[in-house]
Amino acid sequence: MASGKRKETALLAARAGCYRESMPPPTLRRHFSRLWSHALHDGPPAMVAIVPDGYCDLLWIDGRLVVAGPDRTAAFPVIRPGATVIGARFAPGAAASWLKTPLSALVGCSVRLDDIGRKDTAEFEARLADCPDPSAATALFGRLLEEAPRHEEEPAREAAVIFAAANSGRPATGLLDRLGTSERQLRRRCHHHFGYGAKTLERIRRFQRFLYLCRRSDTMPLARLALEAGFADQPHMTREVGELSTLTPAVILDQLSMRRQRAD
Repeated sequence: MASGKRKETALLAARAGCYRESMPPPTLRRHFSRLWSHALHDGPPAMVAIVPDGYCDLLWIDGRLVVAGPDRTAAFPVIRPGATVIGARFAPGAAASWLKTPLSALVGCSVRLDDIGRKDTAEFEARLADCPDPSAATALFGRLLEEAPRHEEEPAREAAVIFAAANSGRPATGLLDRLGTSERQLRRRCHHHFGYGAKTLERIRRFQRFLYLCRRSDTMPLARLALEAGFADQPHMTREVGELSTLTPAVILDQLSMRRQRAD
């Protein structure tokens, strides 16, 4: 019963406020792929679905620096209406070295940064807390990351190769030859860099391709969306989308499509 209710009422995070992202400055790009902010709407609280994307993020939320680990399925955090969340998305393979923690230990978790052992956390939080408004906090957030001590190792190149393969829809089996590794070693490396295996990462990135197509769709039928995203067929898409988000493809298309954007 609860699952059925969630499918009807959950709102994708993209529909729950104003989301903006930007490229980080060059000095941060080896570890971070995007800086972003998300200002949630005021009004009655909504059940917001944060769906998996294969990434790990560092967040400034409710006066705390928090690491949002990679997700296998949608999360439904309680976020105060009107709040602004500021984030930095780790580049593929960069989070484990920056946090000095394998991502397998953070799957489905939100952990305070100081609990992971970053000694500069208290100073970061104090400086961000003094910002007068969210836009100033967003700018300072990036500057603080630039000023952070450079004790991190370079992100492993193999992580970028694995992520690119999953993002393009190429089978994970082809990675064994490209990386010169065994299936067992590949699985261990994927769990370290991403929190789960290559097959799960493929599923999540295929789901993200579906979301991308929904945002740009006007009249594309679901069967066509399934094939364009890389699913075997529409039933396959329905099953996978439901498992990863708890929503149906039709509900997601209704929330994200260009028709909804024009109506807004």
